[in-house]
Order: sequence, then structure tokens, then C-alpha cells
Amino acid sequence: MKRNAYIAAALLLTGFTACNNEPAFKVQGSVTDAADKMLYFEQTGLEGIVALDSAKLDDGGSFKFSGTRPESSEFYRLRIEDKVINFSVDSTETVSVKADFNNFATDYQIEGSENNTKIKELVGLQAALQEKVNEVAKAGMPIGIARDSIAVLVDAYKNNVKRNYIYKEPNKAYAYFALFQELNGYMIFDPLNSKDDVKCFAAVATSLTNMYPHADRSRNLYNMVIKGMKNTRTPEVKPLEIPADKIQETSIIDIPLKDIDGNTRHLTDLKGKVVLIDFTVYGDAQSGARNLLLRELYDKYAPQGLEIYQISFDTDEHYWKTAADNLPWICVRDPQGPYSTYVRLYGVQQLPTSFLVNRNNELTQRLDEKVDVEAAIKNLL
Repeated sequence: MKRNAYIAAALLLTGFTACNNEPAFKVQGSVTDAADKMLYFEQTGLEGIVALDSAKLDDGGSFKFSGTRPESSEFYRLRIEDKVINFSVDSTETVSVKADFNNFATDYQIEGSENNTKIKELVGLQAALQEKVNEVAKAGMPIGIARDSIAVLVDAYKNNVKRNYIYKEPNKAYAYFALFQELNGYMIFDPLNSKDDVKCFAAVATSLTNMYPHADRSRNLYNMVIKGMKNTRTPEVKPLEIPADKIQETSIIDIPLKDIDGNTRHLTDLKGKVVLIDFTVYGDAQSGARNLLLRELYDKYAPQGLEIYQISFDTDEHYWKTAADNLPWICVRDPQGPYSTYVRLYGVQQLPTSFLVNRNNELTQRLDEKVDVEAAIKNLL
């Protein structure tokens, strides 16, 4: 009996020794001005945020966490309240972080790898872009001018990140991190609808697959690229024939599409109102700021007879429903996406594009950067 107990104890000890010998990494440092605050150590996984550990900070603010070293590059974060520091871990054994609670997410020092230095740079660039976009949204300029101003800012940001972070070293964790940065809650790089952006995802996917062929992130990124390539493939152009039943006496082509509740909404049913038709993609980085500007116009002129008929070409139906849920105007979606019949019928060359329709259901003008949209609406009202 004693011999069996001895063997069991030996096996148990062996198990503990094996666990303790697993390769591990440490995250340590200090946060000033954060006494009695809870600091959380979390993993940013493909399925969402996973809580790993936490600590209540004392007056000195020092902390230390540890975890099993991942087989391939993985992403983690430190969080206090809603403030976050993102970092990655691959072969790094120790990540050192020093921060102040008041500027926790932006003004911190991190040591341990080039990846984390670059991730900090990317976070700073994104924060600066968000601030500039917010300034444009608050400036009260015409929608066309605001849209183009935001487009210039976003394009400049993307070109910089492509050149200096993604294409420079696509095998690095910071290149992967750059692909998934957001603006107003939307991804800046669109892996499903932009050919140029799909190329960025493809460059990183190829590098990751070569380095970590069996990693979940590699397979997930590869699948995104395949889907994006299918979505952006140029379809065979056939001669356009406008069905007779789509031509109404109202002089506009009807658009019967379903809203988020599944009800079919006809554009021609809005006769008697001034209608702003908006062809858009909610997944575009400019969409949030653009809808803020539309919201100002709608709140101001809806009581006088303005209606907005907004057509989404987002490929993800659930994403569209979530984004459109709180918008006060008519929101419909064309499941054909960029291959929509209505894009061709209305001669839409790029998204977003808008038109104005008068109270007689007559198409009056296409809205571009030269048009004072508010003045045009007031004139029709």
C-alpha cells in the first residue's frame, strides 16, 4: 500500500515538473497613478477577447503576469477600465511595460521586441487619423467636401502603412496587426471589397502560411484572401437591358429591396417627398463620419419632407443589420453586393454615391464634391 502511494506521489510530482518546464513568457512593469485600479491581462484571439489574469495595483503600480509561450505569433493586451495596450508575443521571453494611468493607451514604454515598438507606432498613427476624421465630421462642411477630405486622410494613412509596415516586412506580427486596425468601428483595410487591400492581406497571409502553416491565424487569413479575391473578381460584362417593369411613370427606376426587418421598401413609394438616394458600404472606413453628416441633414429637414433611401452593398448581412439598426431613415441592402443591377442602372462608378429626387419622383441631380447638398435639398423642399 505504501509502495503504491509512493508511486502515485512520484507520478504527480513528475506531472508538476513537466508543467513547470513548459516554455513561458512574462509581462511585467509598472503603472503610475493607478493605485487600487484593476489591471487585466487578456489574449486577443480570433474568437474575441479571452481573460487570462488580473491584479489590483498598489501605490507602486508594479505588476507581473506569465503565460505559456505560443507556438506562433499571438496577440495580447493589458487593460485598465477601457484603456488598452496591445502587444504580441512569439519567441520573446519577457515584455516590459511602463505607463501612466492617465495616458495608459498612448504614452507608454514597451521593451522586448521590434514588433511591439511597431505596434505602438501603428496605434499612434491610428489615433491621429481618428482625431483628424473627427475634426472633419464636426466642421459642418458640405457632405461631398467632407467625404473627399476624409478619403484623402484615409488614403494617405493606408499608403503610409502599406509601404512602411505591411509590405516592408509582411512576415512580422505588426504587419498582421496593421491589417485589422479600425476607424469609427470599421476596418480601415477592407479584405472583401477592395482589390488593393486584398493584396495587403495576401502578402501577410503568404508569409504567415510559410512560417506557421498550421496556425489558426494563418488559415483564417488565407480564407479571408480567397473570399476577397472572389468578391473583387471583375464579372463578365453583358449588354445592359433595363426590364420594362422597372421603368415607372415617375421617371426613376424603382429599387425594391428589403430593410432590416425583412420588409420590401420601394423607392417609388416615396413620391411626394424629397429623397436623397445613397449608395454606400457600411464597412468602408468613411461610412461612420458620412452617416453623421447625413444625420444632421435628416434631423433638420425630415420634418419638411426629406427622406433618405440608403442602399447598402455590404456582403455581410449581419454586419449591415447591426450598423443600420439605429439609423432613422430607410436602410435596405442589395445582396448582390458590387454586382448589383441597380449600380449599373444608376450609373454608379464608385461608392459612396448619392442622388436627389424631387417630390414628383424625378431624378434631379447626382451629388458630387462640387454640390452644396444642403442648398440643393432646401431648393427642392
